Parts: sequence; C-alpha cells; structure tokens
Amino acid sequence: MDKPIELTLEQQFSIRSFATQVQNMSHEQAKDFLVKLYEQMVVREATYKELLKHQWGLDAGSSWAA
Repeated sequence: MDKPIELTLEQQFSIRSFATQVQNMSHEQAKDFLVKLYEQMVVREATYKELLKHQWGLDAGSSWAA
C-alpha cells in the first residue's frame, strides 16, 4: 500500500463541491457539521469491524470465538 489511492473524477468533484459548501457555512454551522461528520465516521468504522468479524467468523455466533 505504498502507492496512494487515486480518486475518480467524480470523487474529486464531490470533494470540491463539499469544500464550497463548507466555505459558505457559518463558524457554528461548520463546527456542528464537523461533529456530525465525525460521528458518522465512527459509526462507519464500527460497522466495518462488525461486518469483518462476521465475515471472518469471529462474531459471538462462531463456535471458536473468544
């Protein structure tokens, strides 16, 4: 994974659009938005972990799970 991931044109546009939206926010709106965005990131990470545990058979239903 030494090579950086290249974003598609659509992803680059989405980032640019997002940056424009943030620029137009008030300071308070930006702070609130940042907290909500972080919360979504944490939930996404937890979801990925649960999906991987299930996929790899490490969930509680597994006969050899700790």
